[in-house]
Amino acid sequence: MSERTLVVVPTYNERESIPVALARLAQHTPDVDVLVVDDGSPDGTGALVEKIAADEAATDSGRTISVLHREGKLGLGTAYVAGFRWALERGYDVVVEMDADGSHRAQDLTRLLAAIDDADLVLGSRWIPGGRVENWAKNREVLSRGANTYTRLMLGIPVHDATGGFRAYRAELLRALPLGEVSSRGYCFQVDMAWRSVQQGARVVEVPITFVERELGVSKMSRDIVFEALVNVTRWGIAERSRRVAGAFRKKEHVGA
Repeated sequence: MSERTLVVVPTYNERESIPVALARLAQHTPDVDVLVVDDGSPDGTGALVEKIAADEAATDSGRTISVLHREGKLGLGTAYVAGFRWALERGYDVVVEMDADGSHRAQDLTRLLAAIDDADLVLGSRWIPGGRVENWAKNREVLSRGANTYTRLMLGIPVHDATGGFRAYRAELLRALPLGEVSSRGYCFQVDMAWRSVQQGARVVEVPITFVERELGVSKMSRDIVFEALVNVTRWGIAERSRRVAGAFRKKEHVGA
């Protein structure tokens, strides 16, 4: 692989799942480096990854595993922003978001990386032809599909899976985005970043993935996370519509002048 690629994996109490995730990445994308952003996991996730990294370095595995230790649980969005900045400071060309719990399959990463050749942002999508979910309750699928439809209508972004967290960014796009302004804490972060990318004029591509329900550990999804996303998308959508209406009035006044 000619371009330097970094997979950013946020963790909080993922001691069971992170060794499996790292092993699968080594199997399917052995030349891709990994940064684990650990939010002070009480179960010792960060220390375990340090040991795995040292063991791989001793055997010259072909990739580098690094750990960014943070003090306390600071949220998914801030973990990714910290990982993005870490990657940009070290000159990576492509930066990938990926969960530690097995829900994002390492074999699908090759599909994202192939598509980034002709895009600025590649979204791993569950809700386009070829995409699917495994082991989900029907009500959760309805919630996710509904949330993405609502997001698409409110924000006017031409993507079908804006809430998904398996994606690849070109470094040039991340440098162009105001990362310091991204305040979304939970999964709303994914919508926030997709919307900002579209507004930036980025070439956004969706590729189908298979999303697998968490194999190990405990889900971080909560009502607060869902509520944050609903409130923010609604607020952003109203602001965007107000901006467009104001722009249309200004244009009309200019024409009539």
